[in-house]
Amino acid sequence: MKRNVILATTLVATLGIAACDGFKEALTAHVDVVARAGTQELSVTRLADLLGNAKVPLRKDVANAVADIWVSYQLLGYAAAHDDSLHDPKVADEAMWSMVAQEKSKAFHSVISKDWSKVDSATLPVRYAVGEMYAARHILLMSPREGMTQKSRDSVRAELEKIRRTVTAANFADIAKAKSQDGSKANGGALGVFPPGAMVPEFENAVKALKPGEVSGIVESQFGFHLIKRQPYEEVAKEFAQAYGQVATQKAESVYMAAMEKGAVVEVKSGASKTVKEVAQDIDAHREDKATLVSWKGGSLTAARLVQWMGAMPPQARIREQLAQAPDTAIPYFLKQIARNELILRAADSAKTIPDSAAMANIRGSFYGQVAGAMSELKVSPFFLKDSAKTASERERLAASRIDAYFDLLLAEKAQFVNIPEPVSSALRKKYESRVVAAGIERALERATKIRQVADSTRAAQQPQSAVPMPGAAPTPAQQPATPAKKP
Repeated sequence: MKRNVILATTLVATLGIAACDGFKEALTAHVDVVARAGTQELSVTRLADLLGNAKVPLRKDVANAVADIWVSYQLLGYAAAHDDSLHDPKVADEAMWSMVAQEKSKAFHSVISKDWSKVDSATLPVRYAVGEMYAARHILLMSPREGMTQKSRDSVRAELEKIRRTVTAANFADIAKAKSQDGSKANGGALGVFPPGAMVPEFENAVKALKPGEVSGIVESQFGFHLIKRQPYEEVAKEFAQAYGQVATQKAESVYMAAMEKGAVVEVKSGASKTVKEVAQDIDAHREDKATLVSWKGGSLTAARLVQWMGAMPPQARIREQLAQAPDTAIPYFLKQIARNELILRAADSAKTIPDSAAMANIRGSFYGQVAGAMSELKVSPFFLKDSAKTASERERLAASRIDAYFDLLLAEKAQFVNIPEPVSSALRKKYESRVVAAGIERALERATKIRQVADSTRAAQQPQSAVPMPGAAPTPAQQPATPAKKP
């Protein structure tokens, strides 16, 4: 086999571009199969008929998607025909790897972060006083800069001046409840604990200028006019300790991740953006692709692994479309985020971290439910197949015929789409033989285009002629004025 490949390569190199084209044509000229799944084949002719007579766009990505769906359906039917509901913990764990990984990383994070939020409580009052975080109440009279005349804004300011003369630190919360015009009114104007940079500049600068317990003069922002009280530490001690602990955890996590990435020497490979876009265009073709996208000490992210990560992302993220349209400069950042996840999982494995047993039971149950649900929707559940066919080969034919009948209705928009979740699709492809033939896709598209053209021409020819002549067009015989009968 290897010798034949070498000979073919030498031949192409010797004959040049024209020979390359001819060699490719010789290899693809007799391709009449688009996809194989188990014992079933999707022919070029059948896919061409389905696409040509459907309303889907005649594009390569659409044809690939249709072929991938057919493979998933037929593999599911093949598994059902052999009484295989994929009810195996090892299969489930591998298929649901992303959820397992999530549980593993959560368990690992709880171990390494247990001391991250610990802060010396004796230092908290000082940290609050120097403004590492703030807490404030305010009384706001709304007066947006856009949509109000200066006269109206001056009137609002004058109203707040009157209120200001009655406000003290002691009664601030009560007056805020009575007079403030924003959502914090019910809480006496309390805005909670917030870090520097969280508020608009005018508001934050006013808070910084106050000592804890002091009340400001009138402060104007884009929202209107404020009176602000910087709350004393005693009022917010518990809330400040909790918020500061969260900030400390975030900082510690950031330091930990930066150190881990630096030690691993993460490197995005040249040309990775181009490969990622190719993966997004045709996932199935890259399920076994070992091309390295990112490397680090002791590991790498391959195109095949990227396929797995993409499959683990929620459908609403539309990750394939996002990657296909993303600028090349944005993709390395995306790859580094995935590499970071891989490094966390590697660290969790090194620490021998395992997910909670109850969580694992839920994950496996979810997978088994997905398999059973898909089989039921396609009417190929093992129980029903065994009830109608005795041998495995008979059940294969029965399952395949049901799926083919459903697939016809699906492409004709006469049936609801049955989704095969990615974990189920992945498990089926690993366990059973399947293949999508690129040359077959191209031939099917060519034929489908001709079928669509003929169908469009036929529809146009069958349209009744208009009874009203178009401007400049000669009237048809039916539109000619009647000739009056001659008198005898």
